[in-house]
Amino acid sequence: MTGSIGLPESGIRSRRAISGVLLLDKPRGITSQAAVSRAKHLLAAAKAGHTGTLDPMADGLLPVCFGEATKFSHLLLDADKTYDATLKLGVTTTTGDLEGQVTTVANVTVHHGAAAAALTRFLGEVLQTPPMYSALKHAGKPLYKYAREGVAVERAPRRITIRSIDLVEFRDDELRIAVACSKGTYIRVLAEDIGRELGCGACLAKLLRTAVGRFRIDAAVTLDELERISLALREKLLLPVDSLVASLPRVNLDESEARRISSGQVVRGPHPDCSGLVRVYGPGHAYLGVAVAEAAGVLVPRRLMAPSGADPA
Repeated sequence: MTGSIGLPESGIRSRRAISGVLLLDKPRGITSQAAVSRAKHLLAAAKAGHTGTLDPMADGLLPVCFGEATKFSHLLLDADKTYDATLKLGVTTTTGDLEGQVTTVANVTVHHGAAAAALTRFLGEVLQTPPMYSALKHAGKPLYKYAREGVAVERAPRRITIRSIDLVEFRDDELRIAVACSKGTYIRVLAEDIGRELGCGACLAKLLRTAVGRFRIDAAVTLDELERISLALREKLLLPVDSLVASLPRVNLDESEARRISSGQVVRGPHPDCSGLVRVYGPGHAYLGVAVAEAAGVLVPRRLMAPSGADPA
C-alpha cells in the first residue's frame, strides 16, 4: 500500500458529509479499522465505519459505510459471509493461524478422498467455541488481551451454520477450501476443528473473504487503486445507502405518509402484505429508511435517513 495512514493528501482539506457504501478489498497485514481510516481520509469523509471486523492476517471484502450508511451497517453484521481459506495441515498454533506460536507438529498422511469426506461432516448447524484470540469481550475486556496475558477465559459454544464447504485444492500439507457460513463463524476455529477431524491438526494459513451478503469481492477496490484516482472518481465508486437493505421487502409511500414516517410517526395504510423489517421509499424513489411492518398495514419506523440538508453527524 502506498502512502501512510494519517498523512494528509494534497487537495483534501476538509471533511465532507458524504453517504454511501464502498466495497473495499482490504490488504493483508492491517486492521479493519486502519483500512477504514485510510478510506475515510481518501474520500475526505466526515463519518465512516465498517460492517464487521476482518482479521489483520486476512484480506478481502470489507464494506465501508460513510455518513448515513453507518445507520444501516449493522444489517450486514447479520449477513452470511463466504471465504476462501487455506489450511496448513499437521501444525497447530496458539492463535489458530500461522501468526501464532507452534504448539504441535505432526506428519500428514491424509489423502484427497478422506479430506473431502471430512469436510462434509461440518455442513449445517454446528456448535463452535469462540477463540481466545478474538475481539469478543469478557468483563469489558477483549479476549485477546487475556490470551496475551496467558489467562484462559471460559467461552460458551455458539450455534453457527455452515451453508457450504467445498474442497478447492489439496496439495502436500495444504488444504484450500471455500466456505459459506452464517454470522459469528470463526474460520480459524473451523480450521482447527477440521485438523482434529483429520487426526493431524491444522491451522489457518491464508484467508480471503469473498462475499458479505449480496456484495462480492470482484466489485471491490483496493486502497492502492483508490490512491491512484481523483477524489471525484473515488466518490463515484460509492454505492447508494439503500444497497445495504436491498434484500428487504420494499414499501412505497405517498407524500403524506413519507412525511409522517420521516418525522418518526407510525403510518397506517393499505401497504403490501409483508411483516418484519422493510425498506421504505417516498415519492421519486427517495430512500427513507427501514421500518417494521406489522398487522393491518401498520409501519413503525425503526431507523431513518436524516432529512435532506440535515447534518448526518
